[in-house]
Amino acid sequence: MSKDHLIIGGASGFWGEAPHATGQLLTYPGLDYLVYDYLAEITMSIMARARMKDAALGYATDFVSDAMARNLAAIAENKVKVLSNAGGVNPQACADALRAVVDKAGLDLKIAVVEGDDLVARASEFSGLKEMFDGTAFPGANKIASINAYLGAFPVADALDAGADIVITGRCADSALALAACIHHFGWERNDYDRLAAGSLAGHLLECGPQSTGGNFTDWEQSGNLAEIGYPVAEMRADGTFSVAKPPHTSGLVSPASVGEQMLYEIGDPQAYILPDVICDFSGVTISQTGGDRVDVAGAKGRAPTGRLKVSATYMDGYRAGFVFQFNGRDARKKARAFVDAGLERARNRLQALGAPDFTETAVELFGGRPPEGVFEEISVKAAVRHADARAVGLFLKEITGGALATPPGLHFFTGGGRPKPSPVVRLFSFLIDTNDVPVQVRLDGADIGYRQPPADIHDDRLPERPAEPRTEDAGDLVTCRLEDLAWARSGDKGNDANIGIIARRPEFLPWIWRAIDEAAVTEAFSRHLKGDVERFCLPGIHGMNILMHDVLGGGGIASLLNDAQGKACAQTLLSLPVSLPKALMKNSGGGHS
Repeated sequence: MSKDHLIIGGASGFWGEAPHATGQLLTYPGLDYLVYDYLAEITMSIMARARMKDAALGYATDFVSDAMARNLAAIAENKVKVLSNAGGVNPQACADALRAVVDKAGLDLKIAVVEGDDLVARASEFSGLKEMFDGTAFPGANKIASINAYLGAFPVADALDAGADIVITGRCADSALALAACIHHFGWERNDYDRLAAGSLAGHLLECGPQSTGGNFTDWEQSGNLAEIGYPVAEMRADGTFSVAKPPHTSGLVSPASVGEQMLYEIGDPQAYILPDVICDFSGVTISQTGGDRVDVAGAKGRAPTGRLKVSATYMDGYRAGFVFQFNGRDARKKARAFVDAGLERARNRLQALGAPDFTETAVELFGGRPPEGVFEEISVKAAVRHADARAVGLFLKEITGGALATPPGLHFFTGGGRPKPSPVVRLFSFLIDTNDVPVQVRLDGADIGYRQPPADIHDDRLPERPAEPRTEDAGDLVTCRLEDLAWARSGDKGNDANIGIIARRPEFLPWIWRAIDEAAVTEAFSRHLKGDVERFCLPGIHGMNILMHDVLGGGGIASLLNDAQGKACAQTLLSLPVSLPKALMKNSGGGHS
């Protein structure tokens, strides 16, 4: 392991990630670290419920049984270190299970556990708080499923300093695992803000696995056989610059566009990407192709952290369920609406007869083409309801499936799994807590290493100067094309907000994209669900822009009844919008999207 060079592989982007990633990354020459990100807010609530049923659960069990058990010998032989937040709400149980596997294999590996993020036992302390985004009151303690603070990278780095081969955490910032490897390896200090921002960016590019290497990519056809897609590797340098690559002999794509899409993914304001250890400014980041499936990344800037940690609580708020089915033939949309309306009417009549309240929320979404009136069409329909009582939700499911013989013709759906069942609605409640109010413990093979959180730096609330907005100039005749001909785009969620990142295919396209895809155009495109404001941010380093839509996901996650409750499809909607630009500019571009 070279002291001025460090290689980190991103082996997991969510709980349920493909198990072959670990073995694939272990073939990468000189690999030093594997990092695994398993956690989302909903994952924490699922793990919390599992722990309530069995005190030995509450972590990502497949991290132990699949990722580690099958590869421990190679990990030990190659002296690869492993950093993972697979601990969920029970990091020690995860470590105990892994220790049993390590001992059975006869390997000498030291396992560290980082704890302190789990604040559920302190729920009563937060009873007077308001949610940091929408101002709602803290829910009753009896509704709480989980409360976890996002820890930073330094406790993980301290575990490595103490000699850990594997570090298991609960909730931490997704990018903190890769940053911790850099801090330990290069000796970066707490005030090396530009380097900390660079290490955080590397972690952000690794945290979603193959989304940096051609997965979820606008030009997905260029990624080849997705069954063989390569997982991302960051080759770090001591100054904070780094390269992104993937294992040889894998499919996928590493380009400024594929990596740039992931950089913009769910970051909100690119000049104020707030993490526990640093506030990042990615507006000036550059991504340059330096070889086949290899790019260099530079230009991340950082400033002092806020001295506070984000905390995510999840709580139960009633029940929901939905049913997906298809209609075909003439006027399929009208037929679907008639069928759903009949089911809802019957369900509401029964609720009324029982003296029960109406559904809290209903949602009906129709998906498919819109041919001329009277022409054959085939569509999918999703009908869903929410109610405080699971029995009321079950009544809706019974009524809508029970009407399958009293329906317009053309109803069909995949069968075999039985009728859907009500499931809990889990909502997110976010707030901030002083870093020093979250004691962190780090244990190595059961022994406390004595981690101490140093006092936070004084944070400067002033934002860096905003980049100048791109401006167009008079350029003769204009032509109109789709945004996808001019740009790449990717979208995702932040709670109830949606984030859409756009990168111009050529730098000269950006001013025209900025002019066309303004707040009004975005608002109109998402008018059906958008209830909040639209913000736009410019990133001149990659000729890009980031769009943040507030209150657009119906509550977000499994609190939402929307089919796209995480905003994953928003970019595709935006890519269909028209953009006008000079005819000469389009002609000289060589054609746009291919």
